[in-house]
Amino acid sequence: MLKYIHKHNFALSSLIREIVFGLEDGMVSTLGAITGIAIGSRDRFTVLLAGIVFISVESISMGIGSYLSNKTSKEVDDKNVEEEKEALKKDLPGEKYSELVELFSRDGWPPYLSSQMAKFASSNNKLLLMEHELRELGISPLVKQNPIKNAIFMFISYNFGGFIPLISYFCFPISVAVTVSIVTTLMSLFLLGVGTSRFTKTNWIKSGFRTLILGGIALVVGVMIGELVSEFNYLIK
Repeated sequence: MLKYIHKHNFALSSLIREIVFGLEDGMVSTLGAITGIAIGSRDRFTVLLAGIVFISVESISMGIGSYLSNKTSKEVDDKNVEEEKEALKKDLPGEKYSELVELFSRDGWPPYLSSQMAKFASSNNKLLLMEHELRELGISPLVKQNPIKNAIFMFISYNFGGFIPLISYFCFPISVAVTVSIVTTLMSLFLLGVGTSRFTKTNWIKSGFRTLILGGIALVVGVMIGELVSEFNYLIK
């Protein structure tokens, strides 16, 4: 039962990380980009075309990036585990015992318990490897990463987040859509922060405003670039 809970919690944590990253990056990147384009071009079709292309390309890129990073991390962990397995085969029983005592003591176990646990673990090859994975390599032996699932959640989350700032341009003229897009996205960022506080057990107001402020940075950059482009376009006409 505990093994199942540990696996479930780790898998959930991994997926939440991908979902939050995808939603936040989708909203922030798209908002900054299309707001700048809207202010600079004042053309609704240009904004919609650029927004759709941007979201499509970036969501695929983020999904691939998630897959490659998680796959690489998994391969590195697997390689380290295999090397540790081979190293343990070459160690003498006394060496295995001494190393485990040192690892248990380092993690805060009292000497007599470290000695007893090391003695028991060193007599069981499977348990011995699990302890070394966890305590020496920092790898949970009970949980395996799923790069494909993470990539899918990243792709879907980025698309969903990206269309939040863009959807107002389908419904309103550009003069109104810019304001609606900004307000809607900032509210969504705040709600995303509030939602994450349910899992992090942090203050929901603090979490909401933290996400809102960090997302607002991209908006400010997008507006500044849009204003500069608009000014430059006016000067050369």
